[in-house]
Amino acid sequence: MNVFFEESGSFKAGSVLSKQGDAFQVELPGGRRAKVRAKDVLIEFEKPAAADLMQEADAIAQDIDLDFLWECAPEEEFPFAALGADYFGDKFGPSERAALVLRMHGAPVYFRRKGRGQYQRAPQEQLQMALASLERKRQQALVQAGYEEELKAGKLPEALKDKAIGLLTKPDKNSIEYKALEAAAAARGISQARLMLECGGIASARQLHEARFLAEYFPHGVGFPSVQPAPLPEDLPEADVEAFSIDDVTTTEIDDAFSVQHLADGRVRIGVHIAAPALGIARGDTIDSIARSRLSTVYMPGDKITMLPDNVVEVFTLGEGGLRPALSLYIIVNRETQEIVASETRAERVFIKSNLRHNHLDEHVTEESLAAGTGDYPHKEDIAVLWPLAQALFEKRQQARATYGLKREVQRNNDFNFYVEGEHVTITPRRRGSPLDLIVAELAILANSSWGAFLNDHGVPGIYRSQRGFGGPGPKRTRMQTTPAPHEGLGVAQYAWSTSPLRRYVDLVNQWQLLACVQHGVTAKLAAPFKPKDADLFAVVQGFDDTYTAYADHQRRMEYFWCLRWLKQENKRQVPASVVKDDLVRFEEIPLILHVPGLGVHARGTRVMLEVVSIDELTVEASCRLLHVIDAPSAAAPVEEDEAEEEIIEADDLSAESEAEAQAEASADTSAEAPADASAQPSQEPNA
Repeated sequence: MNVFFEESGSFKAGSVLSKQGDAFQVELPGGRRAKVRAKDVLIEFEKPAAADLMQEADAIAQDIDLDFLWECAPEEEFPFAALGADYFGDKFGPSERAALVLRMHGAPVYFRRKGRGQYQRAPQEQLQMALASLERKRQQALVQAGYEEELKAGKLPEALKDKAIGLLTKPDKNSIEYKALEAAAAARGISQARLMLECGGIASARQLHEARFLAEYFPHGVGFPSVQPAPLPEDLPEADVEAFSIDDVTTTEIDDAFSVQHLADGRVRIGVHIAAPALGIARGDTIDSIARSRLSTVYMPGDKITMLPDNVVEVFTLGEGGLRPALSLYIIVNRETQEIVASETRAERVFIKSNLRHNHLDEHVTEESLAAGTGDYPHKEDIAVLWPLAQALFEKRQQARATYGLKREVQRNNDFNFYVEGEHVTITPRRRGSPLDLIVAELAILANSSWGAFLNDHGVPGIYRSQRGFGGPGPKRTRMQTTPAPHEGLGVAQYAWSTSPLRRYVDLVNQWQLLACVQHGVTAKLAAPFKPKDADLFAVVQGFDDTYTAYADHQRRMEYFWCLRWLKQENKRQVPASVVKDDLVRFEEIPLILHVPGLGVHARGTRVMLEVVSIDELTVEASCRLLHVIDAPSAAAPVEEDEAEEEIIEADDLSAESEAEAQAEASADTSAEAPADASAQPSQEPNA
């Protein structure tokens, strides 16, 4: 005897070897033996053989008309055998019975299983809906297959033209477009992004890199709602100074300016004037919500995404030719000793006479010209006053660094500016460590350090940047916190970011706190927007730290990308570089460092000629190999400190204003805050 039975959701047939109680010992056609309970047996038969029954049943099941079978079925629940007689008539043997079970079990749209061998036909309305759904899926499968074939052939389906970026950034993985792209890429053995690039779905690798960043951090776009800052206080006094700023030619968010007034007894009154958007933005208002959601201006070669709307920036940027609201730090300096004998912080309106630009002045304002008093340029006398002060401030910081066990800061000779037009990039070197750089950096460090102490003296919390080694020989750890602590890398007792409120939310928060100190004095702790131990202040610190790091990572990645683009654009097959350490090299013509496998052992500073083997803009990777050694450094040649060997910089500000601050941190902080092969320097503020 043979039996047709159900086992683990599938149907099988076998020969009965024995029966004990309600259990059969069954041998399957493949030789496997199984114990089958009687309740699982649907058909008992003598002929045909078990293997033949399954073959015959499969063939018969394919010919069963489901629509007709459904018409024959009663509305109430029924055993399968009852339907078999109506459908097959007199010819209803074991093979037909098994075929009927296989067909109904495989068509849950038509028949619902109610138990072993028991079924009920689906209601007509539900059947029609289910059949319509199956037809839609069939049509979608045909469309998907068409998309897949086009993609494999290197053609972009018309329906995917407006969806290409979305499919690579925030895809709906259940859509037929994504499934077609996924299947085509797998068939081609390449990534989805590369397939889309080949098909023309994305214009360039640059578009994809930028789109991925925007999809993650600006999912609702980079535009701003229509907003207006609050009116400025009517009693804001007017300062009796004429200030000037020093920035790159492309800078539009001008945060800082300086003024010089000559006093009696060989003293000067120097003003550091910082744009004061906090006078027109209140904590919790619409503009604050915008700034807090972005937390910082995002810089990348050729573009930027501002923290504040353009119309707000225009109100507060320190543009030349008018009175601008500012928070000013005034210091009185003894010109003979360069000692600061007094300081004062004021909120006021300052007349900005000039916006000086590095691009125009750097070649004229040199150490030699300042020493000789030669040259003709705006604010020459003021710069001549600020230069020795900046030098004195720098030396004072170096002495403080020495007390922390640190060497003098490493001055990099060159930086690079990126200028992007369309898909073409120009990378130009710019000398670093110039007098103007030092003046801007030292006065910014002075303001941030002084205002950090100012907040602490008034008992008002702020956001500080600290860097401490805790006495050990290892790397310095930089962190942000709400209480003052030394910044060993900069050589200051405390450091509160306050000089870029148009570009960093932390600076805007600190400016609110500083204004409370200026306006309320000893009661500032009660009047400040953020009170001591305010949980929201801690939230700002955490949110800013994470976001600012992500923005900096994107900037470094895009700088790396544009360096690779420059190599392809200029058809650079051979490039000079210098050894940093082991197989890590720094290119001489562009700010790019990378690993060269098989470079061999060379002294630090050895100049080598590399061959560019391959460049992949999509993965932002390049491969080079050593051609020959150009020259090795002499034993007497100075060697840069190891602290900066991987050019891992903490970008305090993504503009010329505080790159010296970043460099000071880098000299002490060698923690891996960026990949070792990342682009070395933060770029200038790019073209607006």
